[in-house]
Amino acid sequence: MISSQNDRSLAAKLWTLPIAFSLVLAGCGAATPETSTDAVDGAASQEAKGRESITNDADGEHAISASGETASYQSVDVSKTGEADGDEADFYGVNSAIYAEEGATLDLDDLTVTTAGTHANAIFSYGEGTTVNVSNSTIDTTGNCSGGIMVTGGGTLNATDLTIHTTGNSSAAIRSDRGGGTENVTGGTYTTDGMGSPVIYSTADVTVSNATLTSTSAQGVVVEGKNSVTLNDVDLTASNTSKNSDKSSFYQAVMIYQSMSGDAAQGEATFSMNGGTLDNKNGDIFFVNNTVTTINLAKAAITNEDESGVFLRAAAAGWGSEGSNGGHVTLNASGQEINGDMLVDEVSSLNLYLKDGSTFTGSINTDGTEGEVYVELAEGSTWTLTSDAHITSLTCDANAINLNGHTLYVGDDTYTEGSASSGEAIVVTVESSGGPGDMGGEPPAKPDGEGGPGGAGGEPPAKPDGDGSDKPPAKPES
Repeated sequence: MISSQNDRSLAAKLWTLPIAFSLVLAGCGAATPETSTDAVDGAASQEAKGRESITNDADGEHAISASGETASYQSVDVSKTGEADGDEADFYGVNSAIYAEEGATLDLDDLTVTTAGTHANAIFSYGEGTTVNVSNSTIDTTGNCSGGIMVTGGGTLNATDLTIHTTGNSSAAIRSDRGGGTENVTGGTYTTDGMGSPVIYSTADVTVSNATLTSTSAQGVVVEGKNSVTLNDVDLTASNTSKNSDKSSFYQAVMIYQSMSGDAAQGEATFSMNGGTLDNKNGDIFFVNNTVTTINLAKAAITNEDESGVFLRAAAAGWGSEGSNGGHVTLNASGQEINGDMLVDEVSSLNLYLKDGSTFTGSINTDGTEGEVYVELAEGSTWTLTSDAHITSLTCDANAINLNGHTLYVGDDTYTEGSASSGEAIVVTVESSGGPGDMGGEPPAKPDGEGGPGGAGGEPPAKPDGDGSDKPPAKPES
């Protein structure tokens, strides 16, 4: 995903905490029968007496903001236009429609939030101790780099029964950036139409339950670095048909990677799906590059409508250092049906654990040996081959594998159908220090603060898919 950089002239709007990712908020306001065109400071809670309209069209400003206090808004229509450039919006929330910081608690209910303008995020929670609770609301953003709900710098955002629609490029509906935070989403419908705009872009800990997620151009979910996405009984449809980066030639529903931009700590990423559905329209289901990850799947109905796509691709791409930028995957399947091949290139690895009656129909590295692969089948789980397969090590009971007329190569040996096997998992070391992507989870200083990683005053390193401009390029959302 790509988000451009901010003009540091807005630095006076920023604060001194370490910083998170590039999103701007759209928010809600207090309720009165009359229409207001002034931005509202949420210093005092306001009771709803009818619908109020709050509009702000100034570059870099907010329609509603809360700093260090508790405030609430109900039955408000919020409109935000105006522009901002890059980091100040994406890391610090400048130009977001609704903004909370400095440990504020902001409660929002029954809002409509619309934004039109570059870097005009809808609702933004910035900094540790800051919490935004939003429910029963509708959010529409039309500009590029304008997400729906967003956290950075360790903020928290809890969302219930929202309808979010974004149409701009690099405008995830559920978004985070440098410094991460926590997003808990329950219920609702979340749709993205723009290039580089997955429904979820996570440099945080994101949990979504009982919701409908649809992307029409980008991936459904992207996890960057040492962060997580958990989907509980979620219906996800992904139609990845466009790219805003030439770093990868693959399309996918779920991408897990490390960009080495400094926006996400280096370490193990996690993607979990419990129940629900995943319908992929184009390319692969999972793509893992330049990181270590654990994928947990439990009784999710996963369908790939692209017959040329694979279930899992762990491979090098344009991020990271050549020769050490593969994907290292532990895939845990519990009561899970898996259909499709898995490809693991020579700089990648896979530990595949099938348990609780899971079934795998497909092959692994059909064309020959490449990366190391360990497969373990337990508790009545089975594997039916659809072509020859090449793995490194195998643990299984007798009759757990149906060769289906094909050959399974295990290291230098050939597996004999009906036999038990005992092997060893692939050991992968998770790097916890060193390297430009390892910020230890600490966001940089704000532009008007001191220090920050590298002593650069919070200026991040150039992103790997940039345009060669003097400013750091936009962050890849795809």
